[in-house]
Amino acid sequence: MLDLIIKNGSCYIDSVIKNHDIAIKNGKIIKIGKIDSEAKKILDAKNLTILPGCIDTQTHFREPGSTDTEDLHSGSRAAIAGGITSVFEMPNTNPPTSNKVEFQKKLDLAKNRMYCNYAFYFGATPDNANDLANLKDLEGCCGIKLFAGSSTGNLLVQHEEDIEKVFKSSSKVVAVHSEDEEILNMNKKLIKNGDVHSHPIWRSDECAISSTRRIVRIAERYKKKAHILHITTKQEIDFLSQHKGNITFEITPQHLTLYAPDCYDKLGTYAQMNPPLRDKAHYDRLWYGVKNNFNDTIGSDHAPHLKENKEKSYPNSPSGMPGVQTLMPVMLNHVNEGKLSLEQLINSVCENPVKIFGIKNKGFIKEGYDADFTIVDMNKKIVIKNENIESKCGWSPFDGFEFKGTPVSTIIAGDIKMKDGKILGDPSGKPMLFK
Repeated sequence: MLDLIIKNGSCYIDSVIKNHDIAIKNGKIIKIGKIDSEAKKILDAKNLTILPGCIDTQTHFREPGSTDTEDLHSGSRAAIAGGITSVFEMPNTNPPTSNKVEFQKKLDLAKNRMYCNYAFYFGATPDNANDLANLKDLEGCCGIKLFAGSSTGNLLVQHEEDIEKVFKSSSKVVAVHSEDEEILNMNKKLIKNGDVHSHPIWRSDECAISSTRRIVRIAERYKKKAHILHITTKQEIDFLSQHKGNITFEITPQHLTLYAPDCYDKLGTYAQMNPPLRDKAHYDRLWYGVKNNFNDTIGSDHAPHLKENKEKSYPNSPSGMPGVQTLMPVMLNHVNEGKLSLEQLINSVCENPVKIFGIKNKGFIKEGYDADFTIVDMNKKIVIKNENIESKCGWSPFDGFEFKGTPVSTIIAGDIKMKDGKILGDPSGKPMLFK
């Protein structure tokens, strides 16, 4: 007997929407087509679209360290509430995940506590280059995270010779927070106390493009893979469109939805993040990049902080905002508005993460693959409300926004973990596997 049959749904398979049933047993897709077998559960997906399980390749769940703000359990609840079946989580915790002992501790913390599947970045430091060469077979490791500007603890790698060491030694994709620390320090005089509008002036477009040029030059020199996170400037879009192949990059939903000065007028320090939300000329160029398939992934950069901290006077307010729960509603709304196709979205949150990072058995609806699905209602309208946010921080920059198109079920390894906004069952997420 089958464990689950998903019936009557419109399935996204090979870039085409087709009406198929899907049979699931032991956490795997075993048949796609017309299915008349018996099953323990049947999910009727009439008028719904069945997508491969969506992957958020940039989240900060704050554990260990700031677990009053978020932890692996609460962050994973937020993920499945928003239709995300797998996450990559960042190493800038306290202590940082920058050696194999701390990495194993994080895997132990995740076991039986995370609803979604997970993998962790290994944090690069100026001193751990030798460790970076031996990560190929490290369980649950998605890649190496390099902070070229602004980070916590010992994770800042700002000098060119140290960045070179990281790339030279890397055995996995190096994901980069790309800001030039030297320019950041030079620009500090431009910070206006109490005025968050000065945030993108301090963290200027030159600060971003200068760092990105350097990262690309070094990665290409050593023929290593670099994945540039949260691109924010028109200069980077134009530059990176000329450097594909081993160089890939991400854009976030918030940089495709909010822009300055409006976002700072409305949200104040709640709109503060690194790299910053910029003006409409940069926003328009990001969309130009999306429409022309320049970007490779869309990740949330889920980076929650408590309201009491976000409301501190700038620049004492921390940078970052939650986003794992809203990534899909925000982007499905953009699909409905015609700003990108569903195929482009699936490329960014399913297929390309698999190709870039070498994820096994995910990202596609295929027989033999993991039975992870994001089931969406493209016509359903929702209003994002702070009180419905699963993250411990309890707020969203999209509070009060109405979006058309939203996940209505999240299925992981054949288990329905979210249905109609309700989280079901116990946490059973597993470490992701890599080629």
